[in-house]
Amino acid sequence: MKEDNNEHKYLRAQRKVEELRKFYRHLTTYVLVISLLAFVNYWTIEWDYMWFLWPAMGWGIGLGLHAICVFNVNPFFGRDWEERKIREYMQKDEQFRKWE
Repeated sequence: MKEDNNEHKYLRAQRKVEELRKFYRHLTTYVLVISLLAFVNYWTIEWDYMWFLWPAMGWGIGLGLHAICVFNVNPFFGRDWEERKIREYMQKDEQFRKWE
């Protein structure tokens, strides 16, 4: 039983590391692409209109939402919420089976 618990913990940690890796890859891509767009904006058009800020803001919102999910900042539907709901449904199922 203890071995199953350790394996479960290992798999959860492995999944968390994979999520972090994907987020950092997303962040790196964001920084590189937005920097490239800013450079293109600077060299091709007058610097008066900074159009690269539009994709930076749009993509930044997506990146922010990704960070909320990965770092479990969302208090409503984060990992803790999932775990609580799973335990709740398991307890209800156990109670239901006792009455059968």
